[in-house]
Amino acid sequence: MTRRLAEVAKKVGVSEATVSRVLNDKPGVSEATRAAVLTALDVLGYERPTQLRGERARLVGLVLPELQNPIFPAFAEAVGGALSGHGFTPVLCTQTAGGVSEADYVDLLLAQQVSGVVFFGGLYAQGDAPHEHYARLAERSLPTVLLNAAIDDLDFPRVSCDDAVAVEQALGHLRQLGHRRVGLVLGPADHVPSRRKLAAARAAAERFGLELADDCVERALFSLEGGQAATTRLLRRGVTGVVCASDPLALGAIRAVRRAGLSVPADVSVIGYDDSSFMTCTDPPLTTVRQPIDAMGRAVVELLVGEIGGVRVTHDELLFEPELVVRGSTAPARGRD
Repeated sequence: MTRRLAEVAKKVGVSEATVSRVLNDKPGVSEATRAAVLTALDVLGYERPTQLRGERARLVGLVLPELQNPIFPAFAEAVGGALSGHGFTPVLCTQTAGGVSEADYVDLLLAQQVSGVVFFGGLYAQGDAPHEHYARLAERSLPTVLLNAAIDDLDFPRVSCDDAVAVEQALGHLRQLGHRRVGLVLGPADHVPSRRKLAAARAAAERFGLELADDCVERALFSLEGGQAATTRLLRRGVTGVVCASDPLALGAIRAVRRAGLSVPADVSVIGYDDSSFMTCTDPPLTTVRQPIDAMGRAVVELLVGEIGGVRVTHDELLFEPELVVRGSTAPARGRD
């Protein structure tokens, strides 16, 4: 008990006597200090006293599908910083292959009585994936916000980047550069953002006079290796421009072009999606569609904090417009000045 008091007091920056008053539910402690002590208790892994277990901790779970794609740490940093400004402590929950699953994290966060959860891409975006753990969050009325597109029957607030606008910007850029035969590298067929991108791409290609044949749409896992394999197939079909659904896919596409003995952008132009960290440092620097990370992160936190505070917030999807960032991986098609 003495060790617990000392650790919590050090974490919060108060006396052990103050911690003791909070743990024994005694008066004479400000609400802010009381909340800080309880949060420190949760963060340090100590069990709350019985009389305090009914209250939710001022912790918010941030559930990420991976850390290899730098867009997810970037979003987590934006959301975590905004949460801290509201007095909440973010708890990072990162999935790994063969490790703790998304459903396992939901059980863990419910057991910790967190105040809310934010998902940064996950099974909610895949139509054929299991979704029972989201129902548990809804049953417990735990404030939850989803980042980017989800299947239709999940009634949570959603903050998304507009996939249709992203594809239109990318294809419009290739058309201006004189490209006519283009390819797409998307995620799995049941992936909602990829479905939106494909529908928008077909409409935009017809409008722009581009050739987007069915055999020029490839599916891949969201990884550099997936992008390389998909683009290798597209190159056999004569595409001169490739639009990818993530930056790692685009980096894989560049590798595929080079392995084929061609050059980016002289022979093939490549466009990514996200504008994640270090895309200015690649060779060549990557032309990509930038998600407005900070604005989306602030919107996520506003929705979540509103729900935590008992305010009814919109459950309609909030769409944010992306921005095409032109760098060195795109150039005029061969034969055009």
